[in-house]
Amino acid sequence: MKTDTFRGRDFITLLDWNKEEVESILDLALDLKRRFAIREPHSHILPDRTLFMVFYNQSLRTRNSFEAGMTQLGGHAHFLDPGKIYTPALPGKEVAYSTERVSDVARVLARMGDGIAIRCYGDPVDWVYGGATEVIQNFAYWADIPLLNMEDDKYHPFQALADVLTVKEKFGGFSGVKFVMSWAYSPSVHKPRAVPQSAIIAASMMGMDVVLAHPEGMELDDEVLESCEGYADQTGGSFEISNDFKDAMRGAHVVYPKAWTATPMFKPPVGEDSAEKAQEIFDANKDWICDQSVMDLAHREAVYMHCLPADRSFEVTDDVIDGPQSVVFDEAENRLHAQKAVMALTMG
Repeated sequence: MKTDTFRGRDFITLLDWNKEEVESILDLALDLKRRFAIREPHSHILPDRTLFMVFYNQSLRTRNSFEAGMTQLGGHAHFLDPGKIYTPALPGKEVAYSTERVSDVARVLARMGDGIAIRCYGDPVDWVYGGATEVIQNFAYWADIPLLNMEDDKYHPFQALADVLTVKEKFGGFSGVKFVMSWAYSPSVHKPRAVPQSAIIAASMMGMDVVLAHPEGMELDDEVLESCEGYADQTGGSFEISNDFKDAMRGAHVVYPKAWTATPMFKPPVGEDSAEKAQEIFDANKDWICDQSVMDLAHREAVYMHCLPADRSFEVTDDVIDGPQSVVFDEAENRLHAQKAVMALTMG
């Protein structure tokens, strides 16, 4: 594939990219990972390039993997805390001498750098489902440099790339791999849908046999589900939904239990703006925890995955996440290499 077809493009959701393009990203990520392992310099790829990173939410893996990645590619990443600048806001959401319209921020940064990366979900947009996605899309509309989505309330495409890159490393490919994306219990209901939705998009696009498992009340976006069904038809994989945690795990090659919030958490028209109702659904399903008995139901070569941070003793037990089947730190490292690949292709 010609790499010049990637230059200047936004990376907001995998739904905007096709399977061949994603495979090209994964191939480059593996090459960059090899170079990193043998300390082969690759700072010539993005020399003197600048990435502006706007974090409305806290971060460990995302911030550091982007900063390290830009350094290794020869560029520099600027961390921008919206609380320490004039907070970028959409029209109608502005506060005098406190915010600055997104259109103005985007055009200023586009004059000074080569890419803008944004993380925004949850509280900064008052738990309006799609509100953070709108902020990111508005940035992309006004900026004439690549916009990279570091997670919004719908999508986390870089995590999804790291997920499928890890699967490719562990199983050599995707055909015949049973990928189970499951909800798991957490004491906190403040969990966006971005990770599970992007994970099932990526797994379906790659042709895996995907199972989405969750209790009733934890349903995901209909648009995402329809896309997964379409990918399954195109690739020869499969996609199904289960409300039975343990049954879904039987024979799984990838076990990926992670909390996301219940529908009532969001404001209308998607939800009811009720954290209390969301908490009730959570508390009724405390048995959705990944322990060794669950791993024993999976394939003998199964791996445990999680985007991190994991709520230990709630989502997963220590013996699983720290055990021999866990690949969570390989998965975390792969954020670095997948992101470097996208930056190299879009900002190069």
